[in-house]
Amino acid sequence: MKVFVTGGAGYIGSVCVEILLNAGHHVTVFDNLSEGHRSAVDERARFVQGDLSDSATLTTALQGSGAQVVLHFAASALVAESMSNPSKYFRNNVANGLNLIQAAVSSEVRKFVFSSTCATYGPPDRIPITEDLPQHPINPYGESKLMFEKMLQWYHEIHGLEFVAFRYFNASGATQMCGEHHRIETHLIPNVLRVALGQLPFAELYGTDYPTPDGTCIRDYIHVHDLAQAHILAMEPGSLGFYNLGNGEGYSVREVIDVCRRISGKEILVMERPRRPGDPPRLVASSTKARQGLGWEPKFPKLEDIVASAWEWHNRHPRGYLD
Repeated sequence: MKVFVTGGAGYIGSVCVEILLNAGHHVTVFDNLSEGHRSAVDERARFVQGDLSDSATLTTALQGSGAQVVLHFAASALVAESMSNPSKYFRNNVANGLNLIQAAVSSEVRKFVFSSTCATYGPPDRIPITEDLPQHPINPYGESKLMFEKMLQWYHEIHGLEFVAFRYFNASGATQMCGEHHRIETHLIPNVLRVALGQLPFAELYGTDYPTPDGTCIRDYIHVHDLAQAHILAMEPGSLGFYNLGNGEGYSVREVIDVCRRISGKEILVMERPRRPGDPPRLVASSTKARQGLGWEPKFPKLEDIVASAWEWHNRHPRGYLD
C-alpha cells in the first residue's frame, strides 16, 4: 500500500516506517522535526518537512503521495507540559489534527490509524484496563487525545472514514535501526539506561509507598516493534474501532531498574523521591480485543528482551541521533 505517516521522524513513527518498508509498502513521511530527527527516517521513505497547521502544504503532500492509508503519530505528548501549557496540546493534537482528518477525506483516503493513549482513561475503575471502561482523562494531553478519538468517530459516521485508534501503554525498546531519543526524556527505561551509560548520576524513583508488592508503581511495557506490527494489521480493510496495546503484564519501577542493572551489567544508583501527583499505583492493559480482533500477538513480551534491545541501541548510539 501507499502509506502517509505523520510524525514519522519520531520514536514510534520511525520504527513503524522501518517495519512498513520492510513489509513492502511505499511510505511518505510528513514531519516538522520539532521533536523528531531527520536521521531517524529510513532512507527508503520519501520525506516531506511540513507542519500540520499548514493545511495547504499538508493537503498537497498527502494528495501527492497517493496514499490509501494515513498513520498519525504527530502529537505533543508530555503530560506535565500539558498541565502548564494546555493551549499547545489542544492546538497541536486537536486543531492541527482536524486539518489532517479533513485532508484525508478530501484526498479520498480510505483508512486512518491513530496513535492514541491510555491517558484517555484516567485513573481506571479496574485492572486490567479494557476498552469499555469509562474515559476520564486528568490532564490536557489525555483530553486532547480523547477529543481526537471522538472526531474520528464522527468522520466515520458522516464521511465513511474507516479508522483504528490504538491506546498505547508504555512503548519501549528499539529495533536495530531506530531507538528512543527525545529532546526531553521522561520515560523510565531510557533514563535508567542513561545512568548505566554514565550520562546521569542516578535514576529517580517517584514514590515508594504505593499499595503494590514493592511499594513502587506498576506499568505495562510494550516493545515498539510490536506496536508497529499492530499498525500494519490495522491497515487492512474492515478493521475499525478502539484497541489497547499492551502486554497485559505489569512491572514495578524497582523491577525495571533491576532488569536494567542485569542487562547492562552496570551499577545503577537510585534517588528516591516523593510521589508525583496523579500517578496511579497500577496501569495494566487488557489487549484481548486486539489479539482476537486483529490477530495481533506481541513477539517481544518479556521485559528482559525489551530492555536488551534498548540497551543495544543506546550503546551503539550514546548520543542518540546526534551521533
